[in-house]
Amino acid sequence: MTDDDGPELREAGPDEADVVGQLLHDFNTEFEAPTPTAAEFAARFATLLDRDDVLVLLAGPAGAPTGFAYATLRPTPYWDGPLAQLEELYVRPDLRDQGIGGALLEEVMHWARHQGAEEMHINVDEIDTDTRRFYEAHGFTNVEPGEDYRMLFYLAVL
Repeated sequence: MTDDDGPELREAGPDEADVVGQLLHDFNTEFEAPTPTAAEFAARFATLLDRDDVLVLLAGPAGAPTGFAYATLRPTPYWDGPLAQLEELYVRPDLRDQGIGGALLEEVMHWARHQGAEEMHINVDEIDTDTRRFYEAHGFTNVEPGEDYRMLFYLAVL
């Protein structure tokens, strides 16, 4: 998955669950979001990384990842293939604006299309204008085609 013009990308395996768990913990900590510990994330990723409907890509050389993307697939009755969800995308703060996030996103979208997905969803906080701008620059919108109103995400804590 390495492109001569872009960052080194590779699919994470179960043996890299601790690396992915630490990156996700770093992401949540950066934005002061409530977060499980890196070890708790690692334990969960050890199982998730073995699934066929989950993709985690790491950017950067082995042992020194610069970012990651985590995507899932789920069934949908709207077409024959699955619906893709970009769960997380993170690049270390000092390495942003170098094309790493875009390369991760493009590779995840390629994977999703290859799996038969026709849509990819991502949830973004309204106040996070830089992230919204990033996704909009990559073709994402919060207005469904043919409509003139925004889509909203709702959450219920169970």
